[in-house]
Amino acid sequence: MAEVINKLTLFAIKAAKPGKHFDGGGLYLQVTPSGSYWRMKFRYGGKEKLLSFGVYPEVSLGEARKRRDEERALLRAGRDPAAEKQAAKLRAKISTANTFGAIAEEWLGKQRVKLAEVTAVKAVWLLGMAASLNKRPIAEIEAPDVLAVLRTIEATGHHETARRVKQRIGQVFRYAIATGRATRDPTPDLRGALTPVVSTPRAAITDPNAVASLLRAIDDYTGQPTTHAALRLAPLIFARPGNLRAMEWTELDLDAAEWRIPAGKMKMREAHVVPLSSQVVAILRELQPLTGSGRYVFPSLRTRQRPMSENTVNASLRRLGYDKDTMTGHGFRAMASTRLNEMGWSPDVIERQLAHAERNTVRAVYNRAQYMAERRKMMQAWADYLDNLRTGGNVIPFKRGA
Repeated sequence: MAEVINKLTLFAIKAAKPGKHFDGGGLYLQVTPSGSYWRMKFRYGGKEKLLSFGVYPEVSLGEARKRRDEERALLRAGRDPAAEKQAAKLRAKISTANTFGAIAEEWLGKQRVKLAEVTAVKAVWLLGMAASLNKRPIAEIEAPDVLAVLRTIEATGHHETARRVKQRIGQVFRYAIATGRATRDPTPDLRGALTPVVSTPRAAITDPNAVASLLRAIDDYTGQPTTHAALRLAPLIFARPGNLRAMEWTELDLDAAEWRIPAGKMKMREAHVVPLSSQVVAILRELQPLTGSGRYVFPSLRTRQRPMSENTVNASLRRLGYDKDTMTGHGFRAMASTRLNEMGWSPDVIERQLAHAERNTVRAVYNRAQYMAERRKMMQAWADYLDNLRTGGNVIPFKRGA
């Protein structure tokens, strides 16, 4: 005889007294003084088990019957509804813990060990642009989801930023794959989907006459003394702008004429020594009474606990009449590299002074020791050359070993 189901009615439920009221197929309504609860009992593997479907009337009679029919279908297929429900809960818990945002934060924490501070801050900023993905389980994120984030950035005209955000998102996905929380990285699927980035070299002045004019303009700068000092040092030591503005007095040995930049501040995470010309030492000694009691050589005007803003040098160049398409703080590196190469100095020595990475590790160790004496000589010759340009003297292109 077939089992009778759907025995309950809305009228019977409203009139129900405390106890179990069966609808058939294992479904019943448990009425208690605190509320009415849908339950379903069933047998699997010779044992009686119980499922909960929620509270009436939040879960209606029709919804409870639908759930019962779904669970009975699982039983007919030889599956345990209780085990399936537990597995679904576990998957949901794992998905919640393994959101893109949580994994990105975990990845960033590990990267901070090897990234320079400025690079780590940039990585946080770039991933912040993908914040709409943060609450999504990473395993559920597909290429169109990532593309939607990148399209929003592209819409503002920042095509290079969109490319860099895509790169960081891909790094987070590859970390998730390595740690067993994702199976694939969707970013390669976006190849060709973004607007191509046309790379343009950073603006830099390299013509000797134009360099001379720039140096004289810097001499005539009438702004803050610390900013003026930074402008005067920029062409002489041609360090990365981030390293220059974050220079600390403890990193300087003026008697030895050296600036030792710790690995944590360097782009390649390798300590770097900058030989200082006599002109550079003189500028720093002039500045020492102003900022020498603090941490930074070029402190922020707002607080001495932070270095000057990354825009200070560029803004000062604008005040001097040099727009962003003519000269930038980073352009002093290109200026020095171009002129020094044209004047015959060894490319290896120049590259080492620029702190560019040497791909051959063994050669890199050799170069660090081998080139220091020649780098000292080059930096002094470069400073003397700039002095001659500035004063309009008879400038003879100096050669390596001259």
